[in-house]
Amino acid sequence: MNLAKFKDKARQFLRAHEDHLSLQRLRRNQPLTRSDLEELERMLVQAGGSPEVIQQATEQSQGLGIFIRSLVGLDRETAKQSFSEFVVGTTATASQLEFIDLIVQHLTENGVMDAARLYESPFTDISQQGPEALFRPAKVTEMVRVLEEIRERAVA
Repeated sequence: MNLAKFKDKARQFLRAHEDHLSLQRLRRNQPLTRSDLEELERMLVQAGGSPEVIQQATEQSQGLGIFIRSLVGLDRETAKQSFSEFVVGTTATASQLEFIDLIVQHLTENGVMDAARLYESPFTDISQQGPEALFRPAKVTEMVRVLEEIRERAVA
């Protein structure tokens, strides 16, 4: 089975088992244990993955947790909460709110996000200069830190 076909099968299987504790921890950005990773790998085997295709997916995604989260996404409330400090207690502009909402949407769909995406469409559709045109430099640095932390939690 090729990797693209396996991703589709695994996505369907994982969504059917979304209440599994290890999967919930991953979606809620909670720290993963070694047993969580073993359980997630077992789920991929149940979804029809061979050790070779699972290894290939893990290597391409730079981690098993990142691969699985790319299939199931990050919990929307978790993503919103991770970026709430950028707008709570401030007088955020409509563009700032839209920018943060795009980040939340991307994380909800894809599970992780490389900070370089902040300088690509659809983010540059809001601000061609990227986040620096909307947020103070310290806030942009913090935004990147939050994205990296979300990624790190998926790696375990």
